[in-house]
Amino acid sequence: MFNALLLEQSGKDTLARVQRLNENQLTQGDVLVRVDYSSLNYKDALAITGKGKIVRQWPMVPGIDFAGTVLTSDHPDHSIGDEVILTGWGVGEQHWGGMAEKACVKGEWLVPLPGTMSAKRAMAIGTAGLTAMLSLMALEHAGIKPGQGPILVTGATGGVGSVAVRLLAKAGFEVHAETGRRQHSDWLKELGASEVIERAEFDKEPAALESQRWAGAIDAVGGRTLARILSQTKMHGAVAACGLAGGVALNTTVMPFILRGVQLLGIDSVYISKEQRINAWQRLQISLPQDFEEQSTVYTLEQSITAAHDLLNGKLKGRALIQP
Repeated sequence: MFNALLLEQSGKDTLARVQRLNENQLTQGDVLVRVDYSSLNYKDALAITGKGKIVRQWPMVPGIDFAGTVLTSDHPDHSIGDEVILTGWGVGEQHWGGMAEKACVKGEWLVPLPGTMSAKRAMAIGTAGLTAMLSLMALEHAGIKPGQGPILVTGATGGVGSVAVRLLAKAGFEVHAETGRRQHSDWLKELGASEVIERAEFDKEPAALESQRWAGAIDAVGGRTLARILSQTKMHGAVAACGLAGGVALNTTVMPFILRGVQLLGIDSVYISKEQRINAWQRLQISLPQDFEEQSTVYTLEQSITAAHDLLNGKLKGRALIQP
């Protein structure tokens, strides 16, 4: 038996409760993992609160990522005692996820915990940190270099944004952070932002082209914000789009693309290859402060329900960890 946060459907409502479950209830996989830490992401919050159509099968254990230790394995790449990380692959949406003491998954979805990284540190980074690193790597691949101008990070106090600010600053970029919570300006500057910008500045209908401001951007908001960023991006700049907190619609024009050569880079952190994951985790291991995990907030399974509501209401700062 093990504890898990189980989501069940009651009419149009989602019921979230911590329950005792049996291993034979777990979804199918060839590796059984003892979960040491999971993390609370935007998708998880939408699933737990029922405010987004995230869950594809009921009942569901949420948690789109986790880190832990292999208990049993029928997969050639993993042995009992191996420390592993899982992010993406529809876990927490179509396959039971990490907000439980145990998870059963496909071995091909797992990557080894890099170096001396702890499970806590891995989940302090989590899907959000992996997405931030993939966004940085995409900008670098698009030819964006330090010294070309500021890089804008939207949703900077969130999980992806706060890690992106750190990573960009560490890589030598000038970072401008956009947020709707100016009370966290000092914290964002501690992370490496040289300037903090009010969210309201981007909540306006953009012109087809505006003054050139950004060499690049990592956008976790989408919607009108992304459209405005595109209109302000410099010649041959690039924007990594990795989130939709502000909406899924994108009302823009072709002008930034055909007159300035702007690149819009889609960031997929769910189904990327194992090789890409390992490369990103290796960079994350050396690119973040050694005490990074100590700056996260840890919640129990019971507390995760309230934390999910707080995340959607903009009350959380930085990374939220779940310790089953």
